Amino acid sequence: MITQAEIKQIRSLREKKFRDEYGLFVVEGEKLVQEALSSGLRVVKLLRREEIGEAAMARISQLSTPSPVLAVVQRPEAAPAAPENGLCLALDGVRDPGNLGTIVRIADWFGVETVFASEDCVDLYNPKVIQSSMGSLFRVRYVPCDLVALCRRFRAAGRPVYGTFLDGRDLYREELCPDGLVVMGNEAAGIRPEVAAEVDARLLIPAFGRSGAESLNVAAATAVTLSEFRRR
Repeated sequence: MITQAEIKQIRSLREKKFRDEYGLFVVEGEKLVQEALSSGLRVVKLLRREEIGEAAMARISQLSTPSPVLAVVQRPEAAPAAPENGLCLALDGVRDPGNLGTIVRIADWFGVETVFASEDCVDLYNPKVIQSSMGSLFRVRYVPCDLVALCRRFRAAGRPVYGTFLDGRDLYREELCPDGLVVMGNEAAGIRPEVAAEVDARLLIPAFGRSGAESLNVAAATAVTLSEFRRR
């Protein structure tokens, strides 16, 4: 069974302020719940539809169609924003939950273990981010931080900082180091000027043929960029 107090708390976790207050987030679906159980994070509650009833599951679910299982998970402690070994990714003001979740999944696919993010990025534990990450948020280290300070730390360590820009140099012709930081910008505004000032190499994903598209979606651009870094 599940109490009214538990239902109220779980429903409140739809909002970031309550996720921050309680240090908890919700995971739904058999695959994602299994990922949570295997992640090493503390699962505070594990609720199954056959145990609590369909009506109760519908009340606590954050999905349009409630799943058979739901877990309430304790958020991990914040990690320090220090340069990591290998290729790292940084996100500057990514606001769309679907984009962020997809980018985390892309990072996981290309073996990027750490994703840094400016404080104004959408919350990693937003339900739409969790669903679109397809479990990758349990495998990728996600670090909110001051991106200007982070870029300076990478450069001080002798590691290059890359960024994608519409006036950059052709990604496919530039020399790329597999041990640096790649910065991707906001969906509409791109990389903000104060972060751009810390970028060593400005990269462009060139359009081909007679394309009339102004730019690529940030998640698609991230996939193209990381793919080229890994291809070298």
